Amino acid sequence: MVIDRINFLKDEINKANYKYYVEDNPSISDYEYDKMFAELKKLESENPLFVTPDSPTQRVGSISEKFFPYKHKYRLYSLDNTYDYEDLELDWYKKIVKEYGEQELVCELKIDGLAMALTYENGIFVRGVTRGDGITGEDITNNLKTVKAIPLKLFEPVSVEVRGEVYMPKEAFEKLNKENLAKGEKLFANPRNAAAGSIRQLDSKITAQRDLSMFCYTAIFTGGVKDVPKTHFESLKYLKKLGFKVNPNIRLCKNAKEAIEYCKEWDEKRFSLDYATDGVVIKVNDTLVQQEMGFTSRAPKWATAFKFPPEEVTTKLLAIEESVGKTGAITPVAILEPVQLGGSTVARASLHNFDEVGRLDVRIGDRVYIKKAAEIIPKVVKVIEDETHYNLPEYTPPEFCPSCHSKLTTHEDEVNLYCDNPDCHAKRCAKIEYWVSKDAMDIDKIGPSIIEQLYTKGFAKTPVDLYKLTMQDFMQLDMVKEKSAFNMYTAIQESKNRPLARLLTAFTIRNVGKETAGVLANEFETLENLQNASVEELSKVEGVGEIIAQDIYNFFRKSETIQMLAELKELGIEPAPPAQNVSDKFKGQTFVLTGTLQNMTRDEASEIIKQMGGKTSSSVSKNTSFVIAGEKAGSKLDKAEKLGVIILTEDDFLNMIK
Repeated sequence: MVIDRINFLKDEINKANYKYYVEDNPSISDYEYDKMFAELKKLESENPLFVTPDSPTQRVGSISEKFFPYKHKYRLYSLDNTYDYEDLELDWYKKIVKEYGEQELVCELKIDGLAMALTYENGIFVRGVTRGDGITGEDITNNLKTVKAIPLKLFEPVSVEVRGEVYMPKEAFEKLNKENLAKGEKLFANPRNAAAGSIRQLDSKITAQRDLSMFCYTAIFTGGVKDVPKTHFESLKYLKKLGFKVNPNIRLCKNAKEAIEYCKEWDEKRFSLDYATDGVVIKVNDTLVQQEMGFTSRAPKWATAFKFPPEEVTTKLLAIEESVGKTGAITPVAILEPVQLGGSTVARASLHNFDEVGRLDVRIGDRVYIKKAAEIIPKVVKVIEDETHYNLPEYTPPEFCPSCHSKLTTHEDEVNLYCDNPDCHAKRCAKIEYWVSKDAMDIDKIGPSIIEQLYTKGFAKTPVDLYKLTMQDFMQLDMVKEKSAFNMYTAIQESKNRPLARLLTAFTIRNVGKETAGVLANEFETLENLQNASVEELSKVEGVGEIIAQDIYNFFRKSETIQMLAELKELGIEPAPPAQNVSDKFKGQTFVLTGTLQNMTRDEASEIIKQMGGKTSSSVSKNTSFVIAGEKAGSKLDKAEKLGVIILTEDDFLNMIK
């Protein structure tokens, strides 16, 4: 019967959603999922009486005129907090021990998102409400239905109210801001603000596009449960069994000392996570003890939050440095009073481009908020708009290059300012710096100060000139002795036969980065073949397309490129062709390498993978086949574990390639 088929499809799709969005461990291919979803949609359109609220098709958004207030059946309390380990152990926990004896504690990462209350009746999601003031929130059920980590139907027909935190993953946040920047729309200051702006859209179709997720952290069971969990830890495990997404990093601790160790551990590790966390919530595990302890007027006595040092800090903007890149793009960089942020001292921060400077209304002398983008690159996110700010002169973007003083220009469809002077000192030095970098020709020992001296003394005005240098030229540089001169000269000579992909990367062809350079090298095999390729031939290469194909074609037909290639050939630069595949053992498989390997470098391991038909990637995703983890593996290993990607030791990999 049709109804049986509809119920089967609903169950299978809900299971697939759980595996993908909750466990991060896909059970079926995208093709299989899409096929089932299309069939369900068709059957429901033909049989509208069989459409139910728990159907996956009901996640599609709709437009509301306004959100209506809703009084919570069970109040959502705040949490007391501390920034001090001593307060945690000697104040909060000591009082508990005095009254109730030693207690187990559950530690959970405090997600920097928006608190929600979800109501399920007989296993069906019926209502989702914002925290509001803890007594009354707003009914945003339709919007929450679009969050795929929230189950529409539980695996058991229980009635329960679940509390959790809706958040936006960092990757989704960066993607959203990138898209907004391209459209000239508002940029969000942090993932929490982005999540708040997304979850309260009157058009829930917009919410559905924002890649929101949710971690659940507590439950009030109201019916249908045979054995109600007697501890908080058991309750979290049961929530996961029902189909909810529970943070994988919860830990059961024997006492406050273990809880403090957990806090210290995650104060360092939190930066590797794909979501923002601003502390640790610590709860008494025994629910009977929780009930006896009760609440103050605002917070539970049986729980507290340890807050990490802030990830956004304020400091003074001392100057705006205008940096010239290898393409001539002028990038504004904030020079700051040094400040501690995310475990390091920050004295410089990105301002992206001059449009962003104008949007933020940044002025020299301002107090500004800075944060680490994806916890790595510091950036200015906000200005403190006080009386001092408005008394400072507005910043005016430069009209002339800070290095060569040429008039700056803009390029079509770009927001950057450019120095188009081919003889610009800073631009030429930046080109040489990139040529010798590890991503390009990988010439060791030649750093920025050496390049600056070589340029100033007239020894090297272009990357090609590096191959004309003698040991005597190096000996004339400041602080360079014979041994250093020999090492630098030798490093340059040894780069003459680097793989073709490296040379193509070093050329800095518009829109051609390291990955595209590797694809081109594998496709055309020699520099001559690539030079002679037509736009049509280039555009047929996977990942290239017409625009990049035209950029490559134009590059090889410029007079300066033709002259450069002739000089390189005369100087003995002969790029090695891509190594031929020794087998197809890894065909269709993608590897990610992290940490330090003992028997080979990561580049050497990557080359072996490619020779055996595989691909390498710099980031872990659900499409990653294997992660090879060496010593001191970082956040990529954590993400692989989270996604259920197969993790190989170096020995595992060596056995695979025998």
